[in-house]
Amino acid sequence: MRKVVLVTGASSGVGRALCQRLLQEDDGLHLCLACRNPDRAEAARAALLAACPSAQITSVQVDVSDLRSVLRAAAELRRRFQRLDCVYLNAGIMPQPQLDVSALLLGFFSRKVIHMLCTAEGLLTQHDKVTADGLQEVFATNVFGHFLLVRELEPLLCRGDGPARLVWTSSRNARKANFSLQDFQHRGGQEPYSSSKYAMDLLSVALNRKLNQRGLYSSVACPGTMLTNMTYGILPSFVWTLLMPIIWLLRFLVDSFTLTPHNGAEALVWLFRQKPESLDPLSKYLSATSGFGSTYVTAQQMDLDEDTAERFYHSLLELETHIKATLQGADAQS
Repeated sequence: MRKVVLVTGASSGVGRALCQRLLQEDDGLHLCLACRNPDRAEAARAALLAACPSAQITSVQVDVSDLRSVLRAAAELRRRFQRLDCVYLNAGIMPQPQLDVSALLLGFFSRKVIHMLCTAEGLLTQHDKVTADGLQEVFATNVFGHFLLVRELEPLLCRGDGPARLVWTSSRNARKANFSLQDFQHRGGQEPYSSSKYAMDLLSVALNRKLNQRGLYSSVACPGTMLTNMTYGILPSFVWTLLMPIIWLLRFLVDSFTLTPHNGAEALVWLFRQKPESLDPLSKYLSATSGFGSTYVTAQQMDLDEDTAERFYHSLLELETHIKATLQGADAQS
């Protein structure tokens, strides 16, 4: 029986590279591309089929920042499939990133320069906005839309006839200092991306506590620093080109510069090979690249506590109840 794998954000970046590498691992997969733009999804599907003609590849339209879209996509997936073996929760945004140049220059002369280069801690701010559902866009896209998708797909994931897994694309930039249970949407801060990635880490831990006994396991991975549309939003492409000789030298000191989506997918593909029940639920699995360009995976304990994860999970359940009631009320009035 073919394994069924769903990948959100599959049309570009690390999501697209992940799909290519998964088919190289197992061309007998049924791979479902969950993408916001149907045309880009079809282009990605055609390219993947050209490289692997025997593969079974389908797509489903979903915008994880739009909760009606998430509910429609989940209903469509429940109609199509009887089971899901793996869901990669990869789609994400970092809107209008601003680089703090002064913090970057000061960081080069501090004792934390290596840590700064690995995590971009204190270097990036973003301008968030509010979605039609009344949620902060980064939180809705990176965290809550995926949470709702998992909740709606539990019947396909928790079948009881074998383990299934979730893999979240997190970040080394996930910082406890940028997250607050009292403001988990990060309405009052300037680093919603970092907050959302820390929220993702908490959610993965909570889901393991809730769903391991039902056969569903959750892991988080970080693809490292890659040159994608997201990083080109921080600095123009020509600046990255000028910086490339320096970055190649830094790779001998910092293993987080994976640079390409193919390298960035290393930890996500490595997780696919592992037995999910054998993994540490409190570890983040990091794609890494050596100075000579070889890729490997490292594990890092996450800076969080399970009590906070539990409280955050219940906050999301309350938000889910509120959002669904609001949507149902709007539908009844229309």
